[in-house]
Amino acid sequence: MVSLTFNRELFENKPEAALRRDAAHVLAAAVAAVDPHAAVRRVVRRRGAALQIGEQEYRLNRLRRIFVIGGGKADAPMAAALEEILEDRISGGLLSVKYGYTVPLRRVPLVEAGHPLPDQAGQRAAERMLEVAGEAERDDLVICLISGGGSALLPAPVEGLTLEDKVQLTDLLLRSGATIREINTVRKHLSRIKGGHLARAAWPAQVAVLILSDVIGNPLDAIASGPAVPDPTTFDDALAILERYGLEQRIPAAARDYLHRGAAGTAPETPKPGDPVFDRVQTVVIGSNEHAVRAAAGAARGRGYRPLLLTPFLEGEAREAARVLVSVARGVQEAAMPAPAPACVVAGGETTVTMRGQGKGGRCQEFALSAAIAIHRRPHTVVAAFGTDGTDGPTDAAGAVADGTTLERAAAAGLNPSRAMETNDAYPFFSALGDLIVTGPTNTNVNDLYIALVGTPPPAKRAVSRHSTYRKRTPRGKAF
Repeated sequence: MVSLTFNRELFENKPEAALRRDAAHVLAAAVAAVDPHAAVRRVVRRRGAALQIGEQEYRLNRLRRIFVIGGGKADAPMAAALEEILEDRISGGLLSVKYGYTVPLRRVPLVEAGHPLPDQAGQRAAERMLEVAGEAERDDLVICLISGGGSALLPAPVEGLTLEDKVQLTDLLLRSGATIREINTVRKHLSRIKGGHLARAAWPAQVAVLILSDVIGNPLDAIASGPAVPDPTTFDDALAILERYGLEQRIPAAARDYLHRGAAGTAPETPKPGDPVFDRVQTVVIGSNEHAVRAAAGAARGRGYRPLLLTPFLEGEAREAARVLVSVARGVQEAAMPAPAPACVVAGGETTVTMRGQGKGGRCQEFALSAAIAIHRRPHTVVAAFGTDGTDGPTDAAGAVADGTTLERAAAAGLNPSRAMETNDAYPFFSALGDLIVTGPTNTNVNDLYIALVGTPPPAKRAVSRHSTYRKRTPRGKAF
């Protein structure tokens, strides 16, 4: 079961401490709702010789071997659930997870690797995974576990490309402001495992893909760059994305040349919908941001707030998206629209940050910084932005919390919020205030959560004068 432990300084001696504690409760409930272990147990069941995965049944007595492979931050607890269900029927396999995102496993080998930038450990894992998939035969079952982070954790560059090329390419894309779907469109056209290539390697074995989605709308081909599902995108799409963000001449020459060869038809495309390699592939989404958002709303209701579900599809620049969330909170506070306080505005999704400076932070921290500026001196309001995986950008924080006093406290500490925003330097800003959300790895990953809690101000004390009960009366004794 996923559980969150928040750093104490978020609440100790802080303004709006009660709202902050309620925000922590809401976030914890949302993450618990997308626990990977529980999600697998809901979808995969075993009754004697029958293995039920979603709507499809597999007869264990007709399967020679079962392999478990995959990549992503949530894969270890997913595999632990499978080990409980299948026990000694698992013949082997391999998983690639982010450093620190592990749980004890008995039958499935596990490798820790680099994220968000790939490393050699991830490359060795991807190469071995392709070998395992290639060893599978027609009467075998390959269970492929896919979760957020899988793209970076499974680097298998095409011939002519080095790991260093992939690292440089990934870093440029992450800093460009491109969406995760755009980033993955490029990456899978430079990979031997992404974009359906893992399914091609496993053919003709049966493949069951279990996905914990970290991409808005759950597009199967974009989650971890879709290693075991059809790829509807093309080399031309990848080149158009690079041109859109001014990256084509900045990426490694080997990557640019390969993409142009693919667009010209001299490098192989990724397998498309209708390709026979997917005839024996089943895909099931076992959890997503929508589940977390609904759980957050339910937890807020349980704490006495009116839940306002804004969207599970929040995208765009983090600083702009924050202003949208705050505008709804302001409507609650000033106009009781769309509902009166106390209320909790909930959104999910994945925003982006276009790097304008060389600061340290992540999209959730930049979201919180923008919110802090927008709610300056606005009492009884707390905004929290949180990465469900426990990490936000290349930092040890999962996000940050802001309230109406954030800028005043920052000024007293000699911090400049505008400068921090200009240089994308939200991490040291919130660190100095003790307002970073630090939870450590959660072993799940379903995008980000954004909440704004608007409390009810305490009743004002009424001044009573000795004339306050006077009422002018008519001759008949009736008050006007």
